[in-house]
Order: sequence, then structure tokens, then C-alpha cells
Amino acid sequence: MPLPDLDRVVAIVIDAARAELNPRFTHSAREYKADGSIVTEADRAVQQAIKGALKTLWPEFLFVGEEMDEAEQVALLNSSGQGVWCLDPVDGTSNFAAGIPFCAISLSLLQDGDVLLGVVYDPMRDECFTAIKGQGAWLNGEPLGKRMPEPPLARGIGLIDLKRLPRELAMRIIDEKPFSSQRNIGAVALEWCWVAAGRCHVYLHGRQRIWDYGAASLVLHEAGGYSMTLDGEPVLSVSLEPRSALAALNKALFDEWVSWLGIAAGKR
Repeated sequence: MPLPDLDRVVAIVIDAARAELNPRFTHSAREYKADGSIVTEADRAVQQAIKGALKTLWPEFLFVGEEMDEAEQVALLNSSGQGVWCLDPVDGTSNFAAGIPFCAISLSLLQDGDVLLGVVYDPMRDECFTAIKGQGAWLNGEPLGKRMPEPPLARGIGLIDLKRLPRELAMRIIDEKPFSSQRNIGAVALEWCWVAAGRCHVYLHGRQRIWDYGAASLVLHEAGGYSMTLDGEPVLSVSLEPRSALAALNKALFDEWVSWLGIAAGKR
């Protein structure tokens, strides 16, 4: 299957952000879903804009968005052999609705259980992370993967979402402080991409969906990074199954993080 032109995909995402997302920052009407998470009018407007543009240019691909009916999402993700766009129109919706400038649009192209292409656009910093499977990853067109030597775990920055971890593990991290400093920015796609860019050193999150991590996990792996679940499995699952994720850009640091967490030998 020939891949869509990456530059055209990026243009669609950036155009939607500028037209539908940025003007609604801090004053977008919001609602609460059954699970307590927030959805805003910006989520729906961005999803509609990107879906329409993708369908016009590449009608052969299916489309799954976070703001769709769950039964429809399942059916589309289970479509064997056909490419499926997977979109999170506003990753970090709680931040966006509260006026905290950490959010992104995350778009991936899935086929046969794999991610072929990914775009993560941060409209607040005008940073676009992109990746093509087997071809590399980029930030605003500059290759990712060239970086300074990373510190050992004890001197690194941990990007950790504590609230979704098993309580015992969260308390152990708090008590033992395995790294020098801890952050959490509340936007899964950006968190993966920031690890890929060397801005943080180890990552841990207890529960995320395919539209959260699909594009960004490809960015990390194409930048040379590593990831796995807390059960020692590959993170990627083209399904609605929530996945835990731990990651690092550097193999030695990844192995040290896996060892500290007490998990069997890591898998990408």
C-alpha cells in the first residue's frame, strides 16, 4: 500500500489546529463523558475537519476518532487488511479546557496491527513530530535521534503519571525517588514525543488508548527509543484495550528502568 504524502497529512493537521483548535483555547464549551473525562466543542470540530480532509484525499482508508461511538470504533479497528486513520483531536483536553498550554493533535495510520505513519502536532509551541515506519522520525523536519549522552536513572527526569498506576507502584516511586526529578504534563502523545526529543529520560503511564499513543510511539521508536507495558509486552495493540507504557530513548537507561520496575527483559 503506498503511503499518503506526509507533508500533505501534516498540512491537514496544522490547518485544523489553526482553524478549529487555537481560536477556542480557554473558551471552548465543554461536557463530561460517562467516564468523567472532558470533551469540548474543539474536540468535535477538529475531528470533523480532519476526517473530511482525509476522506477527500484518501477515500480508500477508514477513519476512527476518539469522539465516536465505541461500537463503531471497535468495528473499524477490526477491519482486517484495510488502512485506518486513528485520531485524537485534542490529546490533553483537560489542559486545553483549563487554559494549560500542553495539548496536541495526534493522528496515525494503522494497518494489520501496526502503525505506518504518525503525526503529533503541538499547536501551542508550533512543534510537529512526525514519523514513517522504517524511515525515521522528525521534529519540524529535523531528524530526531541525535542527542547528548543521557544520564543514569538516578540523575534523570522521570515523566510519570502517578494516578493511573497500581497504588503499590505509585507509592514506591514516591518513597524511593528513583530519578532526580519528576514531571507529568497531562498529554500522552506529547509525553512520548518529549522522550523521543530527549527532554525527559524515562516514562511511565498506567492506562492509555491507541489514539493517545499510536502516532507518538512510532515517533519514539523511529527515533531509536524503546517501550513496553508493565506486563513486559509490546505497548501497541490496535484495539480499544487500555495499555500501560514505560519507555526511554537510550537502551542502557531503558534496561535500568525496566530492572528498577522489576519487569522481565524488555521488548520494544
